[in-house]
Amino acid sequence: MAGKKQFDVGIALDAAMIQFWRAGYADTSLDDLSRTTGLNRSSIYSSFGDKDSLYLRCLDRYAARYGNRYDQALSCASKEPLQAVRAFFEVTLQRIADPDVPEGCLIAQTAMAAPTLSPTIAARAIEALDLQRARLRNALTAAQLAEGDADDFAVHMTAVNQSLAVMSKTGASRKQLRTVVDISMSALSHALRARS
Repeated sequence: MAGKKQFDVGIALDAAMIQFWRAGYADTSLDDLSRTTGLNRSSIYSSFGDKDSLYLRCLDRYAARYGNRYDQALSCASKEPLQAVRAFFEVTLQRIADPDVPEGCLIAQTAMAAPTLSPTIAARAIEALDLQRARLRNALTAAQLAEGDADDFAVHMTAVNQSLAVMSKTGASRKQLRTVVDISMSALSHALRARS
């Protein structure tokens, strides 16, 4: 359409997501978003709504992108549960090692800032963590782990996964992160061997 600037919504959302991920919600201004997306304030508002609305879109985009990778990793859980859970953690370790994205995890970062965020944003972060726990519980149930054990390990593995992101932001080495994963995998291996 003549006179109307065209832009790629996906590229703009990725740029905003990286900005929020790098600086956090509170420390990202509309000027920062304008600079990183290449859009002026009025284009941001007309395309994405207010800052909260844009943040929610970015959080959903992040959760979908990595959620799909987690789902793919866990898809073989009924046949190869240890391999599937290790692949699940590998998704996180690869994200942490990726030089093209900020350290840590946008969902973990949002959850930690929840008391200072709008209830809608805080609820979306909790929803994303609940989905991760459900994804793990379903995979462990498919691996024929007893229901109570599947629930317990899902809670544990979700906590471990988020702690990897937090530890990476504080400078933990790749070896330290892998040690955390290995200890969790050892406990899961023991539980799987003991299943009836």
